[in-house]
Parts: sequence; structure tokens; C-alpha cells
Amino acid sequence: MATKFTASQSVEIAVPQQPIPIQHYLRQPERLVKALVDNSRIKAISEEVFRLKMRPLTFMSLSIQPTVDMRVWAESNGTICLRSLGCEIRGFEYINQRFSLDLKGYLSPHQTSSGTRLQGRADLEVQVELPPPFSFTPKPILEATGNGLLKSVLLTVKQRLLHQLLADYRHWVISQTKFTNLDDGSAELPILNPE
Repeated sequence: MATKFTASQSVEIAVPQQPIPIQHYLRQPERLVKALVDNSRIKAISEEVFRLKMRPLTFMSLSIQPTVDMRVWAESNGTICLRSLGCEIRGFEYINQRFSLDLKGYLSPHQTSSGTRLQGRADLEVQVELPPPFSFTPKPILEATGNGLLKSVLLTVKQRLLHQLLADYRHWVISQTKFTNLDDGSAELPILNPE
């Protein structure tokens, strides 16, 4: 019998004022994905779809490493959405055939009197049919352990979001303003005196 685990996590981030609004940054899903996940664990499948190799998860005495295909896209209002498309657990064929992962989330900019705030939420659900001896473990213990594990996964993503996203946004603004200054000729170039 399949056991279901769920977790949700909300986030709110105050965005420091920058010359370029964060909505422009959020239109680049690939930057957002790279800000959240170590580059060595991401493979771009298309412009909006990324294969993410998660860190190994230990559930009771079982260690698994899911690989999740995620679609990440920007809507016209600047909201970034993400949705899992598929999941594979390599090395555990029994669990791989009896495992499903559903992740959906969003991150949306909101203007307030004090500036821009990002608000978001992620919902993660896993259904798995566990092999013996796990299947003999009382369901409340399984659910508490599984829900706790999923909550810790989302909490890790939230922490990276809080630290990495604004840092990457700041670097992106700096790189964009450097190029803009050179393009519009406002950057001062040395004047040569012909003699």
C-alpha cells in the first residue's frame, strides 16, 4: 500500500532597491534555478525544463537520490512558477516503479509602500510503496518521518532562496548596468589629444 508524505513552505523576501526591477531578473528561469541549486547537479533539457539531481535523502535506513525533471517558467506579471514533470530513483528499481513526486511552487513580486517583496510557496507530495521491512513499520511513524524529511528538503531550498537569490540578483544588476553604460556611451572613455 502506498504511503503519502506532504510538506509545504512559504517564503517572503524584502527586495533591496536596485536600478533594474527584480521582475526583469525573474524573467530568466535558468538564472533562478542556478541560484537555487549547485551547478553540478543541474542539466538544462530545454529553455524551461531542468533535470535536477537532488542530494541523497535518508529515510530511516534507506538512502535514495531522486532525479527530478522540473519545468520553471515566468508568467507575464513576473511570477515564476515551477512544477515537477517526472522523477526517477536510480539504483532502487523496486522503489522507482512505486514512487511519485509532485512539486509545485511559485515566487511572485508584489509592490508595497516600502518597496518590492517576493512572496512564494512550495508544495511537495511524495507517494511511495515501501518494501519490507519498512512496510511493517506503523503508518504514523512512517508519515512523521517522511513528512519531516520533505519539510527539511523545502527548508533547505528556502534558505538557499533567501541567501542566493538576492546575491545573484545584485550581481546580475551590476553586470547589466555595466553593459548599459558602455552601450549608451555614458561610460567615460579616455580622450586622446592629437598632436
